[in-house]
Amino acid sequence: MPLLSGSTFSPARGIGNGHLQTIWPVLFRRVPIITHERERLEMADGDFLDLDWARHDVSKKLVVITHGLESSSSDVSIQGMATAFYHQGWDVLAWNMRGCSGEPNRLLRFYHSGETHDLTTVIDHVSPDYDALSLIGFSLGGNITLKYLSETSIAPNITGAVTFSVPCDLTSSVDRLDQPDGRIYTRRFIRSLRAKIYEKKSRFPAELDVTRLETMRTFHEFDSAYTAPLHGFVSAEDYWRRASCLPILGHIRVRTLLVSAVNDPFLSPACFPFAAARDSEYFHLETPASGGHCGFISSRCAAQNWHETRALEFLG
Repeated sequence: MPLLSGSTFSPARGIGNGHLQTIWPVLFRRVPIITHERERLEMADGDFLDLDWARHDVSKKLVVITHGLESSSSDVSIQGMATAFYHQGWDVLAWNMRGCSGEPNRLLRFYHSGETHDLTTVIDHVSPDYDALSLIGFSLGGNITLKYLSETSIAPNITGAVTFSVPCDLTSSVDRLDQPDGRIYTRRFIRSLRAKIYEKKSRFPAELDVTRLETMRTFHEFDSAYTAPLHGFVSAEDYWRRASCLPILGHIRVRTLLVSAVNDPFLSPACFPFAAARDSEYFHLETPASGGHCGFISSRCAAQNWHETRALEFLG
């Protein structure tokens, strides 16, 4: 029954609010990029994934880090985690989802919250070179990570996983972000996604209708028009239902931790899978009172954040 009743996280003084915890690292944290070595992985469908590495001369353990919505391997949360693990002797792979590496992907489709095939391809590509492999996922990348562990025949050398701030139930998370205090985040995501659709329109002019794109303000509008049809879903609602990891968390059979803050402005109550943790031998849930969305700032000037230390502690 790995439902963790307490958490060691304590927010830095003056920034305990969920929005401040979410925004602070984006605006003020600076982490040098440590994953300098880029590898392009060609996909069977003609597309590609860019994999960014930090490797030691000899290491038999690897951590694979998956970023969130409209993020990339260069995000401060990814590089902070990569640095923490690299300095403890791990090889680190921070991979970029399709269209997130700074170069548009080749196909009309891109990525979505339930896309486990690409993560599977990455893991299958790298796992033969390591004795032990661990997974870390943030937000959307955490949903993909948990879904991978729940629904696929995973690589036999995966020994553990940690995820942070995961919208386990996408329908209710979208509703949460549509509330007045969530719209600042939605606007930022839609602005970034809108630019990608315009770029794709320039290469696939007959296959995309952008007449309403400029007026879209919600995930329901965007996912209905683009995410769902481009990735084989009937509707936005069908996409959110089928892409959510929540219904299948009980299938996880490797030691896994989900850390989500109670004051996360992206998450609804349904995104905290207490029942799944109570019923599982493998799936651990930790819910600190503060931390925001992928924030967890316990000190304004510490080189290593609390959640990086927590991931190292759990994955050993």
